[in-house]
Amino acid sequence: MKKLFLLSLVVCSVSSLIAQDSTALGKKKKKDWSKVSLSNRPNDHFMIQIGYNAWASSDNSIKTKGLPRSFNFYFMLDFPFKTDPRYSVGIGAGLATDNVYFKDTYIDIAGLSNNTLKFQDVSNAEHFKKFKLMTTYLEAPVELRFSSSPETPNKSWKFALGGKFGLLTSASTKGKTLLSSSGSTIASYTQKEKSKKFFNGTRLSATARISYGVFGIYGAYQLTSLLKDGSGPTINPFQIGISISGL
Repeated sequence: MKKLFLLSLVVCSVSSLIAQDSTALGKKKKKDWSKVSLSNRPNDHFMIQIGYNAWASSDNSIKTKGLPRSFNFYFMLDFPFKTDPRYSVGIGAGLATDNVYFKDTYIDIAGLSNNTLKFQDVSNAEHFKKFKLMTTYLEAPVELRFSSSPETPNKSWKFALGGKFGLLTSASTKGKTLLSSSGSTIASYTQKEKSKKFFNGTRLSATARISYGVFGIYGAYQLTSLLKDGSGPTINPFQIGISISGL
């Protein structure tokens, strides 16, 4: 009888402890993000992007080659939501450069011989061994951001959707080493031409970014055409590449 009493006492004690734990778990509150202070934490104030730059074009005869690339650098300001600082808006400014390489192609960027920008096939004529088009923009990106752990951004998953507005500052071409139609070298020199005549002075792009800590990947698609209406084929550049952000 004594043993039965002791067993009953143990069972009641265990049951009481389980009940208390269950009550405590039931009363556990979600984290109140509105009371979290992030005044001293960094959040992607500097952003560097290195990407592959390709064209979606209405002219399928344009012959690009090599590794067209982009390099972007931005200084960003971050404004967390007061009610939930996992969400924030990033606004910034910076510089974006694009380089596209061509095969057996000449681009009369100055428009001395025509009123439209033509991508001339010069494979059967004198041509440059290397030929590229370079553009430079001043850009203002805007992002809607989410961080899984804003208190520790270097150990957090981060997502961003947004867009960027660009102002064209420079457009130029560079040709190196003049070859004959048979491919033999005629002269080793560099020809540079610079003109914004055929290019849209502004551009608007949609952007997306995902990263963990300071490293991630990004994508961008230019919604406006590279060239002015009536100045050549419709060309919408797009990029995908590596993003480094922090501080």
